[in-house]
Amino acid sequence: MKDRYNAFINEDIIVKPLKSGDLLGLTFAVKDVFHIKGVTASAGNPDWLRTHEPAQQNALAIDRLLQAGASLQGTTITDELMYSLNGENFHYGTPVNPKAFSHIPGGSSSGSAVSVSAELVDFSLGTDTGGSVRIPSAYCGVYGIRPTHGLVPIEGVIPLAESFDTVGWMTRDAKSLLVVGNELIDGTSPTLIEKPFTNFLFGTDAWELADEKSREVLSLFADRLEQSSKSKWVTIAQGGLQRWANCFRTLQGLEIWKTHGEWISEVQPSFGPDIAARFVWASTLKDEDRPSEQRFREDIRTRMIEMLGDDGVLIIPTTPGGAPLRNLSGEEIEKRRAQTMQLSCIAGLAGLPQVTVPVTGYDGMPIALSFIAGPNQDVRLLQWVNEQADYLFK
Repeated sequence: MKDRYNAFINEDIIVKPLKSGDLLGLTFAVKDVFHIKGVTASAGNPDWLRTHEPAQQNALAIDRLLQAGASLQGTTITDELMYSLNGENFHYGTPVNPKAFSHIPGGSSSGSAVSVSAELVDFSLGTDTGGSVRIPSAYCGVYGIRPTHGLVPIEGVIPLAESFDTVGWMTRDAKSLLVVGNELIDGTSPTLIEKPFTNFLFGTDAWELADEKSREVLSLFADRLEQSSKSKWVTIAQGGLQRWANCFRTLQGLEIWKTHGEWISEVQPSFGPDIAARFVWASTLKDEDRPSEQRFREDIRTRMIEMLGDDGVLIIPTTPGGAPLRNLSGEEIEKRRAQTMQLSCIAGLAGLPQVTVPVTGYDGMPIALSFIAGPNQDVRLLQWVNEQADYLFK
């Protein structure tokens, strides 16, 4: 394997399967935040690498894949301490988006998305706190999932904001997304055959965030869904998705500083400018703001669960449009991040599963549709996406 896309921080880390299973013969890469026995994860930052010890054992998610017959093949670049949606790393370089060379790959699971999109591995693991699997999947033209919070084991993964952190995965096709999910997802839920989805919702306020060209393309797929099922348009956030995004950003920032503030204060690590500014901002948040924002989050979760029930799917654009150009100014980066967070915060605040499906835009740039279901409906959602892939998304 030759990494011409700068996807890997270490492509020489190879771990052979522990058993034979449904993933036999498949290779996977992992974001450089997963513990691998004998290896020190960098979390995208040399000072983190310098001040931490090698892992004593593998992350549980990795062992599940090895037990199913898959081979681990390399660790991938991440944004520093996972605190970005762009995929540009100040220290280790930016992975090259295989579908749009001059555009960012999206982060923070940038290398994982690129490794799949460039066909360097069959699938990859990332983490998704604020969109870090969904956004790079959309920008690099691959399938990706953020699972129900807590449904996939996260033991042995460097945390960012624990009440939002999830382990997600990326593939080049819907069937593989399901097959990998069958190995990673804890517990059982009804299958699609036992209980089909019957209620399809389109979030008006989410669709308004998509740029005009992306909305035109994505609407073609929305029309197919409307014609083939019971559907309606709804307002997701009565007070506006910007208020939801502000809630997410505040709670996430408070948790991030609680998790990493002491290390940052002691070590004074070198961060890229945009990441450094983000941590400085997180350090200024007041803990007294937490209770009111947490209550608001609980209201959001209640609203989403009631809206979706156990047979509903919410359909939204994954991002406002295709991947932005590389090396934009800090102001431009933050503007796009703010728009994107209004879309990605929905599932994050409610702890819900979200699958993103690649679509080709007018200019050939990847864009994506997302499907959000109720809690613990992950397997059914993956089955539904796989069932619809050839008809709806081609």
